[in-house]
Amino acid sequence: LIYIDPPFFSNRTYNVIWGDQNEERSFSDIWEGGLDGYLIWLNARLYEMKRLLKPTGSIYVHCDWHASHYIKVEMDKIFGYENFRNEIVWCYSNSGRTKRRFAPKHDVILLYGRSADTTWTDYRVPVSEEYLNSHYRQFDEDGRRCRIRVDHGKTRVYYPSEGMVCNDWWTDIASLNSVAKERVGYPTQKPEELLQRIVEASTNPGEVVFDAFSGGGGTAVVAQRLGRRWIMCDQSRVAVAVTAERLKNDAIARELGSDPPPDFTVEQWGVYEAQKLAEMPSADFRQFVLHCYDARIPSDDDGIHGYKGSGAQIPVWVGSPRHRERVSMADVNAFAEAITKLERYRGDEGLRDGVMLAWGFQREAMRAAEELRERDVADLGLVRLSQISLDSAAFREHISGQSTERGDYSTFLTFVQPPEVQIAHKRLKRLHYSFDAGDSQVFNAGAEIINVQWDFDHRDGKFRADRDAWLRRKKGKKQTAVLDAQHTFARAGRFVVACKVQDDQGGEGMATIAVDVK
Repeated sequence: LIYIDPPFFSNRTYNVIWGDQNEERSFSDIWEGGLDGYLIWLNARLYEMKRLLKPTGSIYVHCDWHASHYIKVEMDKIFGYENFRNEIVWCYSNSGRTKRRFAPKHDVILLYGRSADTTWTDYRVPVSEEYLNSHYRQFDEDGRRCRIRVDHGKTRVYYPSEGMVCNDWWTDIASLNSVAKERVGYPTQKPEELLQRIVEASTNPGEVVFDAFSGGGGTAVVAQRLGRRWIMCDQSRVAVAVTAERLKNDAIARELGSDPPPDFTVEQWGVYEAQKLAEMPSADFRQFVLHCYDARIPSDDDGIHGYKGSGAQIPVWVGSPRHRERVSMADVNAFAEAITKLERYRGDEGLRDGVMLAWGFQREAMRAAEELRERDVADLGLVRLSQISLDSAAFREHISGQSTERGDYSTFLTFVQPPEVQIAHKRLKRLHYSFDAGDSQVFNAGAEIINVQWDFDHRDGKFRADRDAWLRRKKGKKQTAVLDAQHTFARAGRFVVACKVQDDQGGEGMATIAVDVK
């Protein structure tokens, strides 16, 4: 099953939920080309989802009146008109009036199967008290309440416990109010009851649910609760953090123990923490960098880590995984010497080219490479080296160039530094303390802190965000993270308090302090 609740074509600022730079760039691209641009943006993702779906799979696309009819036409093309199952109308009532038309109080959910073998569980809804009293007025020979119908000479008996067939208009699921327990501060958050109906109708226990716009994490929570496996993705680091904490809190709320059982992992794709890369073995780091640079790994060339391009391939060298370790002049000379030994290799004008990829270069190393570039081109034994920083546009363009001519991925490959989290605390009264992360620092250029999460009883090295302090924003034109929090401890004693901070460039950091609660 795939369920997605993508940004609606409403062109409203609430489509940017978390404030991540990736999110803001993507959503500005969506509206740039009007409705046609929006449909192109969505179609590229729908084609990938079709590729992922099994023949027994279903896809639900949640939208509203702004573009639902246009999306249906596109889905007819992608998934096939014959695989259309339902146009579900979810009706709700909440605040908001209009003086010029009927109030629009429904969303549209388009349901398509991948084939004629789409899984369907014969989903039923409970019989309402009103319907029970008006339709189930008979009793069978055992005295059980039922509804008996005679159709074409055949007698059919229906029992309330069997439930009712669910129609394609849903009026029994309310939208989330502002104080709902499951609300996480996500303005377009959908109720878990709605997601539960979708998951139960189109999957069996143990099957896989995928949500490509995880948002507030509701689909993951419902899938986990119903015994389905799941995959979530989102381009916002904050959305991923909120989803992870919501899963843990849901497990704890269902009394599954203080060590929640969901064995999920979080993988970052496109945004990588420099500190975590520094912990990689050198060989693994080289392979990662060469793959990003679209270079192949050689089998036997000493001092050369890879080759770029076809035909007259350019030798490539990769530096240390440690962010602060710079390439030395000795490294440059050793790589140049390794290149000159390649009898099979000649570049343009007889020069031997080479590329060095690293976090940074010492001044002597840069001068050595410059001297090699400036020498007489008639000497076939000389080398011309290029030095490319891993966190530069020159390195990223090898990803964007492969992906699209429009350059949508020009900022895709990003290496980030985690914020340095500083925690201050103050006792206000017995067992009640204030905490402040206002002195925390970000190290990514132009970054701002957009989310702060607190764990007031940090144990076993496992972060469990406090439900009342996991997503707090100041109201205003641009929502900003609330950097302080207050907490009342259940008892006196020593507690470890943890604070996790995310910035809008994808950086995430955490710090802990021990507090002797009195």
